[in-house]
Amino acid sequence: MEMTFQPMFKKRPFIIAGPCSAETEEQVLETARGLAPQGIDLFRAGIWKPRTRPGEFEGVGTIGLGWLKKVKEETGLKVTTEVANTQHVFEALKYGIDVLWLGARTTVNPFSVQEVADALKGVDIPVLVKNPVNPDLKLWIGAIERIYKAGITRIAAIHRGFSHHSPTSYRNVPRWEIAIELKRIFPDLEMLVDNSHICGRRDTLLEVAQKALDLNYDGIMTEVHPNPDAAWSDAAQQITPMQFQELVAKLHIRQATYDSSYLPTLEHLRHEIDELDDELLTLLQSRMKFSEQIGEYKKRNNIAILQPDRWGEILERGVAKGKAKNLTEDFVYSLFKAIHEESINTQSRVMEANEIVKEE
Repeated sequence: MEMTFQPMFKKRPFIIAGPCSAETEEQVLETARGLAPQGIDLFRAGIWKPRTRPGEFEGVGTIGLGWLKKVKEETGLKVTTEVANTQHVFEALKYGIDVLWLGARTTVNPFSVQEVADALKGVDIPVLVKNPVNPDLKLWIGAIERIYKAGITRIAAIHRGFSHHSPTSYRNVPRWEIAIELKRIFPDLEMLVDNSHICGRRDTLLEVAQKALDLNYDGIMTEVHPNPDAAWSDAAQQITPMQFQELVAKLHIRQATYDSSYLPTLEHLRHEIDELDDELLTLLQSRMKFSEQIGEYKKRNNIAILQPDRWGEILERGVAKGKAKNLTEDFVYSLFKAIHEESINTQSRVMEANEIVKEE
């Protein structure tokens, strides 16, 4: 589906900040008063909070929209909140919410996204779409498409990371390559990073925000609370208005484009990379030819394709050699996993081809 998005952000980086949840009117207004002098672009607060388990704080509901309206009246800040169904949309529009966002638990469910999209038909309001909980690019694109088909053209993506089954230093692993691929498919789609939900802890917020800006993201969305440790939800990842001001001050803003005088140097370096990429592909082609031979041997000798011990040796050896060459363990693991999967597929094709020949 071809989509043309209208720009939503008038400056870079675009800054969204505010508490994870609206807890009390005093808490919301105190946060807004601390952020307003910083010139943030959008004040955020969760009114309805989809929680993993029942019994956890699930938001104050519609009453909190009145608090956001007071934020607008007192500070002049524009406001945004999360919506997940028709009622949420209607209530938010009634209270003059400026921007809506779809959360990760909504994006993962096409039925919920379509319900929101149907409620937005005929409405001209910007919508932010967070990535789904699981690392599924098609789901993310599908959610954006459904909102677009409702007539909304001011759409931006929020990269908040993905759930992961193994222990990790992130609350939600970034999987930057998924967001980068979304941007490649839709170059005019603006993108923010929700560094709070990626990190899950306040000490790495700056690192993730900076990496996003280095990757040419358009801005950040960060959770800010006047007393983070006492927050009713996601306390560990929130920071005070003053800490947020210090974080933004430390960010290095990269140029979205480069001066033409840089072009000769960049073109030379890019040519060198292209040459190396060609060599890598040739080497991988040679490696897969050996996989074909191994597939033939395993077929003749009735040996299973997957050999876990051998895969473990390859991975251990690769990670060790990668570290010695200043390559990260995550990168080497992902690289060898992809190579191993292609090798398995190659051997499978060899075995299947042999079976077809026998049957004929």
